[in-house]
Amino acid sequence: MPLMKTRSPQLSLRLDAELPDPAACWADGARLPFLGGHLLLKLDTDRTIAVRENQILHLPLPPAATKRQIQDGAEAWLRQEAALIIGASLTRLAAPGAVPRWKFSFAARGGWLQMHGDGTLRINWRVIEQPLAVIEKVLAGAVATWSDPRQSADLWDFSPA
Repeated sequence: MPLMKTRSPQLSLRLDAELPDPAACWADGARLPFLGGHLLLKLDTDRTIAVRENQILHLPLPPAATKRQIQDGAEAWLRQEAALIIGASLTRLAAPGAVPRWKFSFAARGGWLQMHGDGTLRINWRVIEQPLAVIEKVLAGAVATWSDPRQSADLWDFSPA
C-alpha cells in the first residue's frame, strides 16, 4: 500500500479559511481604498450630497441603508473623483490640443489602462485606489505612446495614390 503524504499545516490554513465577505466593506465605519490610503465611510443624513472631509467620506444615507445603497453611493463618488483626477492629469500631461479621448473600464480583470485602435484610452476606474504617483505614471506612459488616429491621415491630400 502506497504511503500517503500528510497535508502541510500552512496549506490546511489556506484551504480551510473562509473567504472574506465582499459586502462587509459596505457599512458605516468601513474603510475604502483611495489614492493609496483609506477613507472611512460615514453615513450622514445631515448631508444632501457625498462629501469628503479629510479621510472621512460622508454619504447622505440613513443608518438603515442597505449594503447595496452604500456601495452605489460610495462607488459613484469614487468614480466622480477618478474622472476629475484622470481628466486633470491627462490635460496636464498631454500636448495642448492633443488630450486623448478616454472612457472608464469596469472590467474585473486586466490592467489599469488599455489603448484601443480608435485612439481611445480605456482606464479602469479602480485606478483611484492607487497612490497619485502611480496614477500619474500610468497616464504619462499612455500619453507618451498615444497617437491620435484622426491626425494620422491627411484629410486634405487629394493626390492620386
